[in-house]
Amino acid sequence: MKSLLLDIDFRYAQFYDQEEFCHYNMFNHHFFGGKASGEALQAFLRAPEGENIVMVADPPFGGLVKPLANSFSLISQTWKKLQSSSSSNMDMSMIWIFPYFFEPRILECLPTFTMLDYQVDYENHPLYKHGKTGRKQSPVRLFTNICPKDVVLPKDEGYRFCSVCQRYVCSLNRHCAKCNTCPSKDGRAWKHCSACEKCVKPSWRHCRSCGRCALPDHPCGKDPGNEGCFICGSLKHRRKVCPQRDARRTKAPKGGNKNCPLKSKANRKSGAGGRRAKKMAAAST
Repeated sequence: MKSLLLDIDFRYAQFYDQEEFCHYNMFNHHFFGGKASGEALQAFLRAPEGENIVMVADPPFGGLVKPLANSFSLISQTWKKLQSSSSSNMDMSMIWIFPYFFEPRILECLPTFTMLDYQVDYENHPLYKHGKTGRKQSPVRLFTNICPKDVVLPKDEGYRFCSVCQRYVCSLNRHCAKCNTCPSKDGRAWKHCSACEKCVKPSWRHCRSCGRCALPDHPCGKDPGNEGCFICGSLKHRRKVCPQRDARRTKAPKGGNKNCPLKSKANRKSGAGGRRAKKMAAAST
């Protein structure tokens, strides 16, 4: 199986040649190697008849969805231009590894994608793994434009095939006849709320005051889209513009007067420079 690695870490060039690695920024679709790197990608995408190409992307989870989706679309368009006329209407198969709570943004940019139930674990990540130090279920999923029925998930890892949805799902993700889907996103068994007419997380309860399902200790009576400031509780502004934001960061010096203002970083001196300044101040007095 041939592979081509596109990564921003230039150190991979020490282990792969130009036909196997391209120094690449996926957030703006930039090849640092210039024309040569672009030609290497085109040569790889120009696969012989009978061979399929799948793009697997595992970008940083803090990255913006739209720039990533745009770069993936450009690579797919390049692949489509290199195909024969009989395959011009097809899309390149893609698998995007990303947390499940980004599903609305990903589907907004790439409507043909579907989120699979498969939970991706990272052995070297403190949170996205099973065990005492990680989460009970990993929030990382596979987003793909491949037909979900064709992606077979391992039964020995807790996945089953739903004959109604025609796809593999987590064993705890039970099919809801009212919603006509397997609704769970986080790997837990969700429950159907008759008032909201949809399935929700098992820890949520329906609140009559808010008219929606939420956590039992949620701020009742507040609009979920207008929660206001998390620092002072005001509904008139957000945390970023709260007048108390800078005041919370300011701390009084230890053992000193609380009303005494802190010295700015420019006035602070330490080490040899600070000792010389003290000696000069003592000599002048």
